[in-house]
Amino acid sequence: MKDFNSRNIIMGLQHTFVMFGATVLVPILTGLDIGITLLATGIGTLLFHLITKNMVPIYLGSSFAFIAAIQSISANSGMPYALGGIFGAGVMFMLVGLLLNFISIESLHKILPAWVTGPMILLIGLILAPVAISNANGANSPNLLASIGTNGCWLLALSTFAVSVFVKIYFERMGLKFLSMLPVLLSLIFGFVASTVFGLIDWSAVHEAAWFGLPMFTTPKFSINALSITVPIALVAIVEHFGDVLAIGNVAGKDFLRNPGISRTLFGDGVASCVSSSMGGPVLTTYSENTGAVALTGNTNPVIMRIAAGFAIILAFIPKFTELIKVIPGPVIGGISILLFGMISSVGIKNMIDAKVDFTNPKILIISASMMVIGLGNASFVYGSFQLEGLGLAAVVGMVLNLILNFGDIIKK
Repeated sequence: MKDFNSRNIIMGLQHTFVMFGATVLVPILTGLDIGITLLATGIGTLLFHLITKNMVPIYLGSSFAFIAAIQSISANSGMPYALGGIFGAGVMFMLVGLLLNFISIESLHKILPAWVTGPMILLIGLILAPVAISNANGANSPNLLASIGTNGCWLLALSTFAVSVFVKIYFERMGLKFLSMLPVLLSLIFGFVASTVFGLIDWSAVHEAAWFGLPMFTTPKFSINALSITVPIALVAIVEHFGDVLAIGNVAGKDFLRNPGISRTLFGDGVASCVSSSMGGPVLTTYSENTGAVALTGNTNPVIMRIAAGFAIILAFIPKFTELIKVIPGPVIGGISILLFGMISSVGIKNMIDAKVDFTNPKILIISASMMVIGLGNASFVYGSFQLEGLGLAAVVGMVLNLILNFGDIIKK
């Protein structure tokens, strides 16, 4: 219990804020209950940590990969059937996780060398970059954009960004080491206060929201049609799961593919998603935003994610707080995201530097170059209801090219 101290509690609160915006967006877009989504991410994260032996500093948030599927199924058949599809995706995670027990870690590293994993991690941050810029320029906050214009939005975003950089770089030099680990939380508070002072926030929804309220639980129903839509998407999410686990492993300086093992992390993700759908929540996935925050703060203690999960569970029953988070201006989130998403991409570069990847080797150069263009170009492969695009397609192309171009070297090892 010594890890549950005041410092880690504050760090946990910071990670709750980091994941909140993206996690809440999924139920807003799909019609899922926001309170249930928060409750599911909290419980799901705790289950994930239990299954992975409390070793991995990962937070599970709601997956964006299934938004279109949930919208389509719920519109045609009703939300319970969409939840049944989500449950099926969770089962697929677990099945693949179990199958990975029969593949040695050495084989995984041959399939996923640094010149494949490095670009995967790099792409995670770069693919998210447009989201940060869109928020920063006010595109996702039309009322605010109309009020202060693009220049005003960027001034707010860059001010928030500057505060986070100042906190991280200069607070430690000033002897404020702990505060230097809270750049996200402190810059968020700054942005919130500045927006309030200049009258940029509409408080009406916050005032009207209740202090306490029960989330709306919904049980899943099952159909072949719903499962045929969600299960193929699960294969894409599995590839992205690899990238996220590799990214957080590089930040922590540990090989989580080996210990606790990718089979455990994927199985844990599956269990969490099944539990989430059983109460009316989304597919849960490893969250890149929180990985960026870990890289930024340098604090890799997994207990912080469990504390964040505890906060999420509590906040699931406080509608007023949910509304409070929703009124934070987009440029404030954008300013912070510039740093967070950039940190993830930087981890991918560091991964390749540490592995001394030889880019004078044309085979390696071809593999990495192909992945970057396919990922950043958001290329897609569609076959029936199955669709592989962006990061997922880039990862598959990278692995296949590596097996083809370096087959002789892989066999020799």
